[in-house]
Amino acid sequence: MISYQSIKRVVDIIAALIILAVLSPIILIVAGLIRGESGSPVFYRQVRVGYQRNTFELLKFRTMKVNPVRDHGKELDPADPEITFIGRFLRRFKIDELPQLLNVLRGQMSLVGPRPPLPLLLSEMNGHELKRFDVLPGLTGLAQVNGNIHLSWTQRFKYDLQYVDRCSFLLDMSILLKTILIVCFGEHRFVDRGIEK
Repeated sequence: MISYQSIKRVVDIIAALIILAVLSPIILIVAGLIRGESGSPVFYRQVRVGYQRNTFELLKFRTMKVNPVRDHGKELDPADPEITFIGRFLRRFKIDELPQLLNVLRGQMSLVGPRPPLPLLLSEMNGHELKRFDVLPGLTGLAQVNGNIHLSWTQRFKYDLQYVDRCSFLLDMSILLKTILIVCFGEHRFVDRGIEK
């Protein structure tokens, strides 16, 4: 019997290829705008922790100045002065995340799953919370459609564990559909404060 994970991997590959093909003009325009505003590099690369706690290089469109001075362990304020003018637009509509479709094609990520954290956050997770690494990390996830940066890390980890325990095609589809609504209307409209801190 074909497993959920096997089918999900095939769907990820097909969907990523289609999205990249359809949005390729936008991707090229964004790359040109970033280079025109603040030069190279166009992409931002950062080490993240993925499936089975293996590290990989996550890709994003660069939204900050070339050499930002900040603590990488802290949540970035949307009004941070080191975010470029174009970067604010890319972050608001999640366009900066599009290069991660390449991470999906490489098998490092899925369309849906817990967001891959920075290595330094591993020390803040207990043994139970490490279950979030039993599945591939995603471009979007349960925590991201229930508040994301408006939630504490503890709350986000709880949503991640809920996803690991309940993951299914139906849940994946609901997360993807809600992600589209969030892109259109903003994260602040979808904050679920019901989960315990």
